Amino acid sequence: MAFDIAVKRVYEAPAKADGQRVLVDRIWPRGVAKKDAELTLWLKEIAPSDELRKWFGHDPERWAEFQKRYRTELDSNKEAVAQLRGLSRESKVTLLYGAHDEAHNNAVALAEYLRAHG
Repeated sequence: MAFDIAVKRVYEAPAKADGQRVLVDRIWPRGVAKKDAELTLWLKEIAPSDELRKWFGHDPERWAEFQKRYRTELDSNKEAVAQLRGLSRESKVTLLYGAHDEAHNNAVALAEYLRAHG
């Protein structure tokens, strides 16, 4: 089953087309009020470990290795992955992140993981 999963910066305005909005960062994004984020869920448990996040540092040269390491973490994080899969079976899910880099971030890696392991 193909899941309807989108990825969006949490700083972009919420839209009805987002469906269920899930923040997938471990740390709350600066400058965003909780009420303005219009979250369905803040699933910090699915975010990369602090160790992996700090190692990656949003360095595009580390992207491929980051994805590999993050997939390994996700493989052993069955409860959080199952929770997100459950939501995505109900309706569209938009994974929200705070990083500046729209191509190299945990939400992009997570969306690819969910599509590949649907």
